[in-house]
Amino acid sequence: MKEQLKKAEERMNRRIDHLCTEYSEIRAGRANPAVLDRVKVDYYGSPTPVNQLAAVSVTEARTLTIQPWDASILRAIEKAIQKSDIGINPQNDGKVIRMIFPPLTEDRRKEIVKDVQKIAEDSKVQVRNVRRDTIEKLKAMKKSGELTEDDLKQGEKKAQELTDKFVKKIEKICADKQKEILEM
Repeated sequence: MKEQLKKAEERMNRRIDHLCTEYSEIRAGRANPAVLDRVKVDYYGSPTPVNQLAAVSVTEARTLTIQPWDASILRAIEKAIQKSDIGINPQNDGKVIRMIFPPLTEDRRKEIVKDVQKIAEDSKVQVRNVRRDTIEKLKAMKKSGELTEDDLKQGEKKAQELTDKFVKKIEKICADKQKEILEM
């Protein structure tokens, strides 16, 4: 039973990590190097992430600077950014690429908050699915005689406590992200 609960906690922790990664990729009006995580540049025939080809830094609150280690790849990075769905046009001065993030309108902020809430809700559903799977495994263990009725009830209770703990974590992370978006 303890092993099942430990596995459930690990799966729930991975969901929290994934949620944080998803939130870091949301463009909230502030320059964030994580928006380039999904952008791949064709570098000698293989798709390579921008952060492996260049130094990516935030020079001002809303400006991201990309300085490639190999100047010949500058145009390829610029094209990859333009093809991506970031929605920001890169400015190439021959040495570095600058991405200036425009301030968000109130309507856009509200849209982003809705997206943040949807991602959080999906995360909660996945955490609850982990609970359901864990309880099913515990019931199968009881059926096969590995657990007693009391152990099953205790396991179900602990699975629910674990779920409640992770749902609260998700709600806190979501509230923090919403606050960050609305206060800019």
